[in-house]
Amino acid sequence: MTKKLAGWLLLILALFCPACDVGYLFHAAMGQFRLINASIPIQEALNSHALTPAEAARLRLVARITDFGERELGLRETQNYETVYLASPNRPIYTISASPKDRLSRKTWWFPFVGYMPYLGFFDLEKAKKKRDELVAQDLDVCIGVADAYSTLGWFEDPVTLNLIQGSTPDLAETILHEMTHTTLYLKDQSAFNEGLAVLVGKVGAFLFLEQDFGPSHPFTQEAKASIQDERLFSSYLNLLMNELEKLYVSSLSYEEKLTEREMIFTKSKNTFYQLKRRLHTDRFTRFGQRSLNNAYILSVALYHRHFGLFEAVLTRKGGSIRETLLFFKALSRQNDDVLKSAEAWLETSSTLTHETRRMRSPAGLPHQKHGRYLCTSAVSTRP
Repeated sequence: MTKKLAGWLLLILALFCPACDVGYLFHAAMGQFRLINASIPIQEALNSHALTPAEAARLRLVARITDFGERELGLRETQNYETVYLASPNRPIYTISASPKDRLSRKTWWFPFVGYMPYLGFFDLEKAKKKRDELVAQDLDVCIGVADAYSTLGWFEDPVTLNLIQGSTPDLAETILHEMTHTTLYLKDQSAFNEGLAVLVGKVGAFLFLEQDFGPSHPFTQEAKASIQDERLFSSYLNLLMNELEKLYVSSLSYEEKLTEREMIFTKSKNTFYQLKRRLHTDRFTRFGQRSLNNAYILSVALYHRHFGLFEAVLTRKGGSIRETLLFFKALSRQNDDVLKSAEAWLETSSTLTHETRRMRSPAGLPHQKHGRYLCTSAVSTRP
């Protein structure tokens, strides 16, 4: 797709989309157009000598990552990540999430093609802050986050951004495979499924890629392995926190009493997380709880991390094959409206579900690769 055609399509979407905030869509469309228009072919960036040696090395790695995802993991072939955006090192998107203060319920916004979304994305921080203030005035919990990358789901040719090649190699591999997953399988109105699946494929796929490309003992591979360990631990911790909040919010307490009680839960959970941090091997979750906790913040984190145990259990049942796992979820999505619940039921009712696999639904042991698959060598449950 040419940049000119992409620009026209974005403008048409922004101006003629019914039931949407036209001002917001116009901002998003113009931001996306600027990103596409200012991107250059990767080889041109490498020839310009504008990058540091480390940045250039990571940029050269992009093609190998995408090839691995398509060839080994079964991810969709696209023309994404053949260009790079070097105009700014900042993360390209600020996200806004909101929730009622007395319920773990996401505020959503409807958009064409993708359905209801639990966040808004802004290319400009001041516009994000303005939207935050509007939502706060409605007595909602609000959270501003940042996205390292995002996917246009194959509608446009997504570039690599400078912040990705300035980060770590494991993060680069994980992020690209995460976004490639969205292009491969994305279900309308099922954001928790979409993000949870992408987290699984991103983390496990990055580990498998780095193990193959750099070797099992390389620091990059070891960091990716540690990231999976940390994901299990954090997902379990997050489940406990959310279960406690859900129990509070369905109680008969008054609105004011619930707000008082939830602050006590937030304080206790921060103390619990402080203890958990000693067991983490990477810095991926160390910033959790540094800002004030509220429902919107917790739900925005849970969107990605709450269901990791479920996805990993399905992966294990599928012999550790990401390709087979993706095919399973594609088939399940054609039969059921709520794929997360359907997958959970499938795990629980399958006659061949082993005790070890049941335990894998909570944080489990270390991964390793054998014949292109992802296996678990041990399982230790931390569920209550």
